[in-house]
Amino acid sequence: MKQVQVRMPEKLVKEIDKWVAEGRFKSRSDAIKTIVALYEERERTREFYKMLVERSKEAKEKPEILVPLEEIS
Repeated sequence: MKQVQVRMPEKLVKEIDKWVAEGRFKSRSDAIKTIVALYEERERTREFYKMLVERSKEAKEKPEILVPLEEIS
C-alpha cells in the first residue's frame, strides 16, 4: 500500500474526525479510503447505467438483435 498526503479544508477534517469519534470509522485513513471506494463504486454504477441506456436504444432501434431470456438460462 502506498502512503499519500492529502490537504483538505478544516471543516471537512472536523467532519471526518466526528465520524471517527462516533465510531463510523476506525481512523481518518479508514474514512478516506472508504469514501474513495464508494466514489469508485458510484462511477462504475454510472458507467453500467450508461451502457444499459445505450443497449436499450439499440434494442428499440433493432429489436431483432434481442435474445429471449429463456435462451440464456
